[in-house]
Amino acid sequence: MNADAWRANALAPSNPIARLTGALFGLIPAWLPLLLLRLTLARPFFASGLTRWDGWFTLSFGTKILFEQDYKLHVFGAEIPFPLPDLVAAMASTAEIVLPILLAFGLLTRWAALGLLCMTAVIELTYPDAWPDYHLPWAVMALAIMTFGPGAISLDRVFGFDGWRVGSRSD
Repeated sequence: MNADAWRANALAPSNPIARLTGALFGLIPAWLPLLLLRLTLARPFFASGLTRWDGWFTLSFGTKILFEQDYKLHVFGAEIPFPLPDLVAAMASTAEIVLPILLAFGLLTRWAALGLLCMTAVIELTYPDAWPDYHLPWAVMALAIMTFGPGAISLDRVFGFDGWRVGSRSD
């Protein structure tokens, strides 16, 4: 028996339920849930980012007021205003547009997911009561994307930015 035949027999599940599970759920290509995961995480951030701008490169008055007066970091029971609120507003609003676009196209995907995970952490400190409804799912999606990468349908895969070689995986 050659090594390849032995390896195939050793890795084949002997349990009929395991064989059925592998055959049935093996039909779903890995790129599909990874693409949907990227788009699902990108959507709320991009939608929020669109509300923060009055045209190209003009931060809305409402966004400036929110960061200057309303948004506070809740740390150890204290409410701390954002430092340099105009700069933070511009950076956060830019990130809410740029990072979801990168994520949707699968370009620098893991880095974009890391950026959105960091934003989620800051948003959690600003709105601590929204953890179970919004922040936890966003954090889990970002971690999954950081762990599993963008999938085959991504610009990272086209340009070789994610460390994959064409044909190295079936996703």
